Amino acid sequence: MIQDNLKNVQEKIDAACERSGRKREDVALICVSKTKPAEMIKEAYALGEREFGENKAQEMKEKHDMLPTDIHWHFIGHLQTNKVKYVVGRADLIHSVDSLHLAEAIEAESVKKDVITHILVEVNVAEEESKFGIFLEETVNLVKEIAKLPHIRIDGLMTIAPFVENPEENRMIFRKLRELSVDIRSKNIDNVSMGILSMGMTNDYEVAIEEGATYVRVGTGIFGERNYNIK
Repeated sequence: MIQDNLKNVQEKIDAACERSGRKREDVALICVSKTKPAEMIKEAYALGEREFGENKAQEMKEKHDMLPTDIHWHFIGHLQTNKVKYVVGRADLIHSVDSLHLAEAIEAESVKKDVITHILVEVNVAEEESKFGIFLEETVNLVKEIAKLPHIRIDGLMTIAPFVENPEENRMIFRKLRELSVDIRSKNIDNVSMGILSMGMTNDYEVAIEEGATYVRVGTGIFGERNYNIK
């Protein structure tokens, strides 16, 4: 199942890149393995995948510590400050930083572990009450504040678009995030690069790629429906 699903997803990524005139190597697939057992991750790993995404800090810690060391772990869920210790030093990239308070906790843990932590700022472009992330108009100020923290590097932006039946409905969400990243890049802020746009999930990643996504986060499309009974 995973092999067929991965082939299908990769072909769709290829087609979206071709449609939008983008190089295939400019778009990376994150296999969202949250709630999935290590055996399924090993299966995707054996097929050549190295980018995996988790949204629970302790679950990511356990998988990180037992699976091959060349896996790149992406923390994509809401991160509580008391769980930062599990993620810093393990995640190659934290996608979901949406407050200075959280960034300061990441900075403190990074100092303790003597590491530089790479993050994305999460933007709630659609302004959904049920979603985390800051609003578009607040993003530049937050980026400037986080950029002052010496053990953090801001690599770009992330958004979770609304779940919609028609992916076209999210096109403007993705376009706005890309435009915001261009605006921030033009400001040449120290410790900030806007090379990464993490946007697009199983139901809308093709549209996200057409609008500039560099990371797409696909879980259900690879591993099947999630099992939320796993603690």
